[in-house]
Amino acid sequence: MRLVDGATAIQGDLPASATREVEVPVEAGDALDTGIHRFSSLQTVRQRQAAVLGLVTDWAFTIGGDCGVSLASVEHASRHHPGDVALVWFSAHPELHTPDTSPSGGFCGMVLRAIAGEGHPDVALDEASRIPFDKIVLAGSRDLDPAEAEVITNRSIRSVSVDDMGTPESLVAMVRATGATNIYVHIALDVLDPSAVRGLAELVPFGLSVPALTSAVAALRAEFTVVGASIVGFSPISPADATDDLPSILRIIGSLTR
Repeated sequence: MRLVDGATAIQGDLPASATREVEVPVEAGDALDTGIHRFSSLQTVRQRQAAVLGLVTDWAFTIGGDCGVSLASVEHASRHHPGDVALVWFSAHPELHTPDTSPSGGFCGMVLRAIAGEGHPDVALDEASRIPFDKIVLAGSRDLDPAEAEVITNRSIRSVSVDDMGTPESLVAMVRATGATNIYVHIALDVLDPSAVRGLAELVPFGLSVPALTSAVAALRAEFTVVGASIVGFSPISPADATDDLPSILRIIGSLTR
């Protein structure tokens, strides 16, 4: 429900004519023997997202929910630009689990692995729409489980630390090395330091500042074409907290749209 409140708070500052809602089922859903909690509801949301994305004539900006909503959004962008999309994954967590390694069973922790075409077959993107590991760049990841660290090492996934993003050039260079001309920008707000945004379910210290994040986005946009984006994870505990955080979130949205 905190994610619902967060999405609603942001929506109040978005242009109504350019905004389309994806209805999320209120029921928890069932795992259906997948090892993914609430799997049936996740699939319903994915189908509804795909239907809404099909109505978008320009690139789509998905706002709200947790990291799992980026699955359908990345799939949409990749299908329209096959083989030429790099994914820049701003997040404190790399989300590289599968049902076999996940300590929680939550899909949010598995979504990037599914985007790369691995994990449970009912969520893993197919050959036509997956983003291969050599076109993925992790930005600001700092809370890794051992299984995720192993994937990063074994698959040689590019990664840029918070410290290295003191200047945007290191991130731009990493994305340039993928060979892609288009990018999808995923921003989980936990990439930020807790001093920047409080309305998060989990606060991970030593993250980016808002100016560092928006500067990185501006540098990426100067060199690559954005073909999709998402901002996820806003879950304020009260309306007052939402109000305090909204100026920072709107700055990030503006860095991607202005």
